[in-house]
Amino acid sequence: MPSFYSFVRAELYRGYQLENDEERYVARRQKVYLFMKIPREVEKFMSYGFFQCTDAFLFLFTFLPLRFVLALWGMTTRPILHLFCFSRVNYKRILQPSEIVDILKGTIIIICCVILSHVDMAMMYHLIKSQSVIKLYIFYNMLETGDRLFSVFGQDIIDALFWTATERKGRKREHLGVIPHFIMAVIYVLLHTVLVLLQATTLNVAINSSNKALLTIMMSNNFVELKSSVFKKFDKNNLFQLSCSDVRERFHLSILLLVVVIQTMREYMWKEERFWVLIPDCLMVILAEVIVDWVKHAFITRFNDIPSNIYQEFTLSLAYDLAATKQKHAFTDHSDLVARRMGFIPLPLGVLAIRIVSQAVQITNYGDAFILFLAFLCLGSFRILSNIITLGKACDLIDTHQKQRASAAAAAGLGSIVAASTSGSASPRASRPEKRTSANEDRDIVPKNESFPEPAGLFTRSMSIDESQLSQLNSAPNTADADILAFPVKFRSASHSPPRRSLIQRRGSRRMRMGTPPQIPPLIPELGQPIFSNSTVSLTSICLNEEIFDEDEQTFTESNAK
Repeated sequence: MPSFYSFVRAELYRGYQLENDEERYVARRQKVYLFMKIPREVEKFMSYGFFQCTDAFLFLFTFLPLRFVLALWGMTTRPILHLFCFSRVNYKRILQPSEIVDILKGTIIIICCVILSHVDMAMMYHLIKSQSVIKLYIFYNMLETGDRLFSVFGQDIIDALFWTATERKGRKREHLGVIPHFIMAVIYVLLHTVLVLLQATTLNVAINSSNKALLTIMMSNNFVELKSSVFKKFDKNNLFQLSCSDVRERFHLSILLLVVVIQTMREYMWKEERFWVLIPDCLMVILAEVIVDWVKHAFITRFNDIPSNIYQEFTLSLAYDLAATKQKHAFTDHSDLVARRMGFIPLPLGVLAIRIVSQAVQITNYGDAFILFLAFLCLGSFRILSNIITLGKACDLIDTHQKQRASAAAAAGLGSIVAASTSGSASPRASRPEKRTSANEDRDIVPKNESFPEPAGLFTRSMSIDESQLSQLNSAPNTADADILAFPVKFRSASHSPPRRSLIQRRGSRRMRMGTPPQIPPLIPELGQPIFSNSTVSLTSICLNEEIFDEDEQTFTESNAK
């Protein structure tokens, strides 16, 4: 009978081995490594999306004024030139759709800036500062919720205005008209700008107050976001929308902090000492936002078993979006596409920035005007530089993705051909009459000059591709169409001549005529279509700084040379 001493000794020296559950422990270790890898992947995606938001925001202050002036000049001079027959081009309309959109954007910004110039910023600041901490906390949460709702509904108003103003006149009238839509857009931009101004003023009160309780409570509000996001079920599409929303929020917060710094420095007569006092609080707010994003995405991917390379696919989707707006025949502007993708509307923030800078900077002589002109040149240079960097990164990502898909398609097609030849050599030989009969039947089934039609619905030129299209490729029946089109590789644009069929397609057609059932190569998930992107963009069709009317003149009809 074992004694008490032997029992204690057995407990002290008892050993065990973990090899029995090796797979489970390896999986747990991989999850830990994945959890530690997520912040780096998130920041790669965030940085690329942040640069795209910066590009769309700087467009309002650099190229939009120039495009606005050029559009007004064209609207003034083209009718006169056409009236006196100085122009050889017969314009179907005075302004092109892109010029109409530029004029509408510029007019909305000018009207909203004029109205906001009558708002007393000092009274708004002291009114908010006189409230209690709890009231300001609730008020800031209400403003944050209202900002998200405005961002969702505001882009619909802007898009409705642009389409109503550029729609062809021959169609049946199914809208209220350009003037009502323009008034709604002005009201929206004005209300959204006032809301963002209240946000910036509340944040200014929290940072500059002697009691940091309000700032602490506002920062803790970010951690409350973890409760509403982490324990929900997410798929790849929902995670992509959440990631884009986080990019917008980070850029929005950066602009608010910049406004706070400008307002505070103006009140303290631009003293350097006050700037170094503001920097720690601003960095603390940004750092809290970054840490919350890291923890949120790490736990979401942990609970939903989402791999870390999904953020590379998200970045690839943004790259395809940017490349699509730089095509020779683009269908939208980059700033509008960023607004639709991320919910970031630059017009309210642009109006707010103009209002704050115009109040902080006073132009009294020619030297001030020259400095302002130099600042404009610096902004334009920075915008061009950021645009080139983001576009170059997009071209590299797209080129790598297309090469991977091409190599995967070649490997999958070669494997299917080898498998088919192996199965054909193992089967017994058919006699000559049987071969002749089979050839006649195949000739009746597949005509010699008939081409294989592409299945509808697989590749639609749209900026939003549903995952159901990808699942159709995996569940496609054993047909030659699925074999030929399982991995389409398209490097040419629509303006080039139709490409010749590849070696895989010709071999697949030959196997179909010989009566051999083709083998379907499986769709590799890592090399599939990017989420919500147009993967048919052509790198050869991307152009930078093209003249405004070079491509538009193709839609015009040539008149008499005289």
